[in-house]
Amino acid sequence: MEVNVLKWSISCIAGIAVIILYCVFTFTSLVLYPTPYSPASNWLSDLGNSSFNPSGAVLYNTGCILTGIALFPFFLGLYEWFTNETWRKIMLVVTQTIGSLAAFSLIMVGVFSEDFMSLHTTWSSVFFLLNLTVLVLLGATLFTHAHYLKPIAYYGVVVAAINLLFVLAYNTPLFEWFTVFTALGYVGLLVYNMFKAEIKP
Repeated sequence: MEVNVLKWSISCIAGIAVIILYCVFTFTSLVLYPTPYSPASNWLSDLGNSSFNPSGAVLYNTGCILTGIALFPFFLGLYEWFTNETWRKIMLVVTQTIGSLAAFSLIMVGVFSEDFMSLHTTWSSVFFLLNLTVLVLLGATLFTHAHYLKPIAYYGVVVAAINLLFVLAYNTPLFEWFTVFTALGYVGLLVYNMFKAEIKP
């Protein structure tokens, strides 16, 4: 089977960019962290704190900004899931809108790092709440979609539950890492799902 990347949907390309950008900038910043760093005791945003990570902070914050920018085409490209069902179109448009707001809030997380603690805390809270909303809406919208792979659907439910627990109960650094990277995994699985739906043997 010949794969033409130029024929991939905008969500596929942007979704891959989201994963690569966040991981590359985050782990490069982590390497530059001058003192022992543990996901059990350090928040992800500690990587963007110039006092804690003078050499790597700009990388983490830049990564958040670029990842947020990449999320815009990812969410806008969800129109690929449109069907003739009016309710599904409306739900997807709402999801795209809230997803775009989540993307903007992630950009603001990078702009207002932990060096601006009150603003950073506000934008981080907004991002996780919007991200949770997107996961719930997208899962509900696509669950009965003919091309939505059921294992991915069930994983999406698990990721939404993890995000809910993080927001409501387990607001700890380790659970933040778990929340963020399981969500990135969901983006990757959605990319795979869309790829399988579009590329024919």
